[in-house]
Amino acid sequence: QVQLEESGGGLVQAGGSRRLSCAASGRMFSSYAVGWFRQAPGKEREFVAGVSSSGDMTYYIESVKGRFTTARDNAKNTVYLQMNSLKPEDAAVYYCAARFLLFRSSHIPKERDEYNYWGQGTQVTVSS
Repeated sequence: QVQLEESGGGLVQAGGSRRLSCAASGRMFSSYAVGWFRQAPGKEREFVAGVSSSGDMTYYIESVKGRFTTARDNAKNTVYLQMNSLKPEDAAVYYCAARFLLFRSSHIPKERDEYNYWGQGTQVTVSS
């Protein structure tokens, strides 16, 4: 079991950058795949990016490819989401989520219901 806490949200101008962190407490974090989701007002929570438990695989939705990068530091039990060239449509509450995958170290779940553990979310606001 892990507990997740996001940080790094805030107000940023369009075209700017922001780095989110997802800090985990608990054992065996290196056996968890981590996904980043976001939810804008009135919209469904959507998968944005993910990193495998081993860290060797990442996945991004088309709208953030080339602008967002996710990576993990298992020694620090932390996953990062670097967001560059932010657009107003990127504004949302961003959540990190974790799924235990001991024997599937390169797999990245992409559906909300595949994840067992969630952080509380951090707001990212993009001004135009």
